[in-house]
Amino acid sequence: MKKLTFILSFFVAFSTVSFAQNSEKAKALLDEVSKKVRAYDNIEIEFSYVLENTTENIKQETRGDVALKDEKYRLNLMGTTRLFDGKKLYTIIPEDEEINISTYNPEDNTGITPSEMLTFYEDGYNYQWDIKQNVKGRKIQYIKLTPIDSNAEVKEILLGIDVQTKHIYNLIQTQDNGTKVTIKVNSFKTNQPMSSILFSFNEDKYQGYYINRLD
Repeated sequence: MKKLTFILSFFVAFSTVSFAQNSEKAKALLDEVSKKVRAYDNIEIEFSYVLENTTENIKQETRGDVALKDEKYRLNLMGTTRLFDGKKLYTIIPEDEEINISTYNPEDNTGITPSEMLTFYEDGYNYQWDIKQNVKGRKIQYIKLTPIDSNAEVKEILLGIDVQTKHIYNLIQTQDNGTKVTIKVNSFKTNQPMSSILFSFNEDKYQGYYINRLD
């Protein structure tokens, strides 16, 4: 019995050390990604977006693009433009000819903003080294993220990282209700010439739109 207890204790200890080492490796890689992203003056990304829930027989596929500079961003997705100029959030919906304007308050924001989409994992998650895949000659290392908050709607996130470029290749998010969201980066450009008005809102361009000022 003592021998069995010793052997079981050994495997528990080994597993704990192995998990800790995997966590450290995962964090080290994520730190590299974060450091590289923050060094760019600006970023332009084109991506595909897929939302699936097999239980509800739902599958939505679309494409989008986003331009990022510091905290500012311009996101185009599902026919809607979301613009942040550093102070105000503008949601422009051409189909409804409607614009919602609000003051950004980080205290009220519970989701991941586009300006955080490449660094969101820095807080609130545990990290674990996962599988590596070869995708058309690119080595993609996956890191599994699990929320520290046990009440979070997100069950887990798999973050695929290109080992060579240290850029994010894709993100697979699974929620408690079975919904899975997959975002795949199709184009990743950095330090591009950008118009000085790209992140500015010009109300004159939207004559006839209903403007809803939320604060």
